[in-house]
Amino acid sequence: MNKKPIRVLLVEDSPVAIIILKRILNSSPDIEVVGTARTGVEGLKMIPLVQPHVICTDLHMPQMNGLEFTEQVMSNCPKPILVISASVQPENKENVFELLAAGAIDVFPKPRAGINADYESIKQELITKVRVLSGVSVFTLRRKRNISPIQTPATPVKPVPISTENKSFSPENKSFLPKLITTVNPTVTPTVTPTVTPTVTPTVTPTATPTRPKQISVTPSSKDDRSTFLTQRYRIVTIGASTGGPQALQTILGQLPAKFPVPVVCVQHISQGFLQGLVDWLGRECHLPVKIAPFGEVPQPGHIYFSPEGKHLELDQCGRFIYSSTEPYSGHRPSVTVTFNSFAKYYGRSTVGVLLTGMGRDGADGMLTIAQAGGLTIAQNEESCVVFGMPKEAIALGAATHILPVKDISPLLVNRLFFNYF
Repeated sequence: MNKKPIRVLLVEDSPVAIIILKRILNSSPDIEVVGTARTGVEGLKMIPLVQPHVICTDLHMPQMNGLEFTEQVMSNCPKPILVISASVQPENKENVFELLAAGAIDVFPKPRAGINADYESIKQELITKVRVLSGVSVFTLRRKRNISPIQTPATPVKPVPISTENKSFSPENKSFLPKLITTVNPTVTPTVTPTVTPTVTPTVTPTATPTRPKQISVTPSSKDDRSTFLTQRYRIVTIGASTGGPQALQTILGQLPAKFPVPVVCVQHISQGFLQGLVDWLGRECHLPVKIAPFGEVPQPGHIYFSPEGKHLELDQCGRFIYSSTEPYSGHRPSVTVTFNSFAKYYGRSTVGVLLTGMGRDGADGMLTIAQAGGLTIAQNEESCVVFGMPKEAIALGAATHILPVKDISPLLVNRLFFNYF
């Protein structure tokens, strides 16, 4: 029995771009371009007529631009949206991420005439993105305001849990950690063997409308664990993400306070040409400075760094950023696993690893390395992922000590790093 093809609506004002996009997408037997629109207004009218599974939209269009179009779609008839933009133009680099904040899922550089040398790689990447988006469930989204940072004490004080109940810690009181923590994986210990084979095949899992998960109190399971919780200092936070990552990073990084006590290092899989736009956009959304990790610099507390385009980000023996052009890992360069491994080697049990939404398994092995070193590991839960692939693989390895909805990751980081740091 043949599966029905993925129905795609193109919203693009350039006739040349429409021809190229149709040629690329229709070359795949499982994809069908069912309609084209030259403006956002036309696109809105066509959605109920052609019933697309995926919408591809440009940023700059007459009558209604891509941002206004995305907001209308996500407010009234939610569909997975892929933003196709000429990102190399400076005026587009930041604006394109406003579409992601409005509900679009991913970005892709607009193909141009005369790209024969890169045509095959561009074709395969675009087809893959459309296939991934076709398996994503979206929900009605109203445009969000800037996220306020989590409040932290002006001066060091005794630990106060981030919860609705203010309870002090004692060995008898088992509600010291905030009730926002939804799941702890008790299987992770520093003695996990590195030869564990994942039992789950990487898949793209459609997600339902995010709902508030059942909240339970989570506490260290033994006296030794409680002691570790109170005394261990974490010195670095590493984060890996792929499809849906910019939105998740905005949620997490936007909540971190300006005096966050350690560096944050991020690896985001993103199409060529969009990284600087992502960094600039997050720089406006966050209370910490955001930049691409400078070669040779030591990570500084209260700064957010991103791996450069096309290079693995690692540390040398002195703890300085270095770039590597070694082979892609799990099909990616930069690779989350390569960065996680390098930082775990240098920082050991003082490493925090966070693995967010994305297809495939990059980052899973690296998170296991951090867990084996005794660090803190956090995987985004299925309900809040756009694509539950990378976190799913880490969980299958037993590498995630915490499994949380994206909105609860920052509060845990603030709890652990602020109240254990001083």
